Amino acid sequence: MADGETTGTAQKYSRVLLKISGESLMGQRAYGIDTEMVASVAKEVKDVVAGGVEVCLVIGGGNIFRGVSGAAAGMERATGDYMGMLATVMNALAMQNALEQLEVPVRVMSALPISAVCEPYIRRRATRHLEKGRVVIFAAGTGNPFFTTDTAAALRASEMNCTALLKGTRVDGVYSADPEKDPTATRYDRLSYLQVLSDDLRVMDASAISLARENNIPILVFSIEDSGGFQRVLNEEGAFTIVN
Repeated sequence: MADGETTGTAQKYSRVLLKISGESLMGQRAYGIDTEMVASVAKEVKDVVAGGVEVCLVIGGGNIFRGVSGAAAGMERATGDYMGMLATVMNALAMQNALEQLEVPVRVMSALPISAVCEPYIRRRATRHLEKGRVVIFAAGTGNPFFTTDTAAALRASEMNCTALLKGTRVDGVYSADPEKDPTATRYDRLSYLQVLSDDLRVMDASAISLARENNIPILVFSIEDSGGFQRVLNEEGAFTIVN
């Protein structure tokens, strides 16, 4: 390939947002952070960045605390959600550390001001970081209770003008039912936003799907546990589901 020449893939997916759940960072643990799993995800991100794609991330906090489960146990929902936002900051810092160990430039930007450990979220500054080749990790969701990190991912993908929103899960796409519980579940290769909403497929919450639909951002669902899966999805190879 000649100097300065880019692949068709890099042009199609020039800037992407990767959303992963907090549970994805648990590895085989019952809760918390598995440093080997974090390092594995960081390696996936490094390989994609090395290919010239600008990458930002949103990481959930369910491996540490989930606001909905706290509310179910009698805690006020807003309080539980704020605790969940702080859990996402912890995960973001863990991912930042793993990326820095791989010499990948990275910034954590929080929707809640926590200036001692990360930058406040400012859209123009985040865009500038991406343009300079830095990975940006968006922490603390939207900064508001009652919104999930899925919605935060769709919001940040819209604000950053991302060409795709990728959701890394424990399975290789969207199924008609949970494949870990129902062996007869069918995997979809392609879905429309309306199909996801009408069939209640729970790819992401309804607010996130609607936001992606309004801004015409395709959602690609794949297994983050599959080595090299992130890069293959961007090459439109391997097993994944696209929602558009």
